[in-house]
Amino acid sequence: MEIVYDGTPFPRLAGGSAVAVGAFDGVHVGHRALIDELRRMAAERRGASVVATFDRHPASVVRPESAPRLLTDLSRKLELIAGTGVEYAYVIRFDEARSLEDPTHFVNDVIVGQLQARVVVVGEDFHFGHRRRGDVALLAQVGASEGFKVIGMGLVETPGIDGPVSSTAIRRALAAGEITRARAMLGHPYEVRGVVEHGDGRGRALLGCPTANIAVAGDVMLPGDGVYGGWYTRPDGRRYRAAISIGRRPTFYEDSGLLLLEAHLVDFDGDLYGEVARVEVESWVHGQIRYESVEALAGQLQDDIAAVRASA
Repeated sequence: MEIVYDGTPFPRLAGGSAVAVGAFDGVHVGHRALIDELRRMAAERRGASVVATFDRHPASVVRPESAPRLLTDLSRKLELIAGTGVEYAYVIRFDEARSLEDPTHFVNDVIVGQLQARVVVVGEDFHFGHRRRGDVALLAQVGASEGFKVIGMGLVETPGIDGPVSSTAIRRALAAGEITRARAMLGHPYEVRGVVEHGDGRGRALLGCPTANIAVAGDVMLPGDGVYGGWYTRPDGRRYRAAISIGRRPTFYEDSGLLLLEAHLVDFDGDLYGEVARVEVESWVHGQIRYESVEALAGQLQDDIAAVRASA
């Protein structure tokens, strides 16, 4: 997949393109259904398949005080989009100027002018432009004069999961620690990334259980406080089973601890400081507990590690 960033001329396409536009946060099963339709339409018309997405969530600019936490940062999102088999990703810079743009200008400038669309595929609730005045009806109106077809796709459902799939529904599941439910809607494991930093030094010295303290960007969604089983992937691709703690360390801090993601790599002993970690959260173990003693916490940690090792 070729990635083209806003401000860089898009390649000229002899057969035009089929374009999907959206935030695509999480690149979940609903997004994948939309992209499958995009690829089918592109093949039918012998055009290029293009996913156009934004470099940040539009809400972070339009209403930053209530913007949702991200399921995927830009790099992870582009990796997942590449895995769908599309030919191009076009990354649109979403800033204040873009948020104030007339929706018709956006269509003419980006969808027609840059991407040379012959077909546009979006969710049926897609809105864009200043004050979200652009919608599927406006796209179809412009398409009638500019020569592109518009397909508005409804939400999809996943077997065994009540209700339609959406990024909002996935965030709710993650916040509740419902990792299996979230994964079913995502269609892939939930993964967060960050740099391993020095912590308080209690893990090895006090608890006999060294952990990697992973600094995750503040705008990224973390599952709800609890202990989880999962995987830790190092930059060289080596994967380790991991017991993962997400929370504020209630045994040591009654109500003022910082929210942390800590991972203990099962059967690993080495230096991880400074490396970029990929942490895949796979299963719920139990909620955060405030223990009466360090010894009780240390004992529970060993039980958690044994349970995570056995579930690999």
